[in-house]
Amino acid sequence: MGDFYEGRIFRPPSEAYSLIVQSTIGCSHNRCAFCTMYKEKQFRIRSTEDVIADLERARGFASSIKRIFFADGDAFIRKSEEQLKISAAVRRIFPECERVSMYASPKSVLIKTDDELKALHDAGTELLYMGLESGDENVLRRINKGATAEEIILAGQRAKQAGFAVSLTAILGLAGDEGSAAHAKATAEAVSSMKPDYFGLLSLMLEPGCPMYDEYRAGRLKPVGPATALEECRIMLENMDSEGTVFRANHASNYINLKGTLNTDTPRMLREIDRALSGRAPIKDEAWRRL
Repeated sequence: MGDFYEGRIFRPPSEAYSLIVQSTIGCSHNRCAFCTMYKEKQFRIRSTEDVIADLERARGFASSIKRIFFADGDAFIRKSEEQLKISAAVRRIFPECERVSMYASPKSVLIKTDDELKALHDAGTELLYMGLESGDENVLRRINKGATAEEIILAGQRAKQAGFAVSLTAILGLAGDEGSAAHAKATAEAVSSMKPDYFGLLSLMLEPGCPMYDEYRAGRLKPVGPATALEECRIMLENMDSEGTVFRANHASNYINLKGTLNTDTPRMLREIDRALSGRAPIKDEAWRRL
């Protein structure tokens, strides 16, 4: 599909084997201070006709397409009537498709009515990926998230009420050493309020091209070490109440890999963190961490 995809491809790990079709170019916000994704792209929404044409061309690449992921960042920002036409095309072209998913910003959810959200879900979009990053208002302002914790929580709640599965992510280390505990507790509170179907944790890694990297190079920002990141994760797990949420902290950026289901597996995951903190289990070397 690379012959008709503009720029670098970004997708959630769980979409590794999905058909990826570009619905929007870039990200509608694209100003988060920690992020270098989509920087080479100017945000725009592709025409409905072009997206459907890509779906029709893709039919010839595989006999069976079970999952479709609509890229780029915030594909959910598209007008509801346009997405409904695309969803109808998916059903027509890929009747065997079992899941359609995309990234969604808080804004792209909140600008839609409850009726629109339900119609979009019922038409075939099953899963929305949302970035919480932090539940701490100070952190959200610092990283220029473009939404408050209250707005992100409300967006997640409304999406779930409409029937969508919600996959939420947050980032360890965003608040530095001094704000670590507050960031962890506020994030746990936000997750507990949203009760997403999936919750994933990454650890902060800075790349050239984002404002936080410039702060780091200027000596105004000191990334947290593995012990602080693990303590932060521990505080989050201790304070989260989201029974049944599938939890993953096994991204390549993390210092240890954790996976389980909240709240059932929380005690076991806390023990795994304690083993790493006490030196009884290995912590990933910085050289092996990746975004």
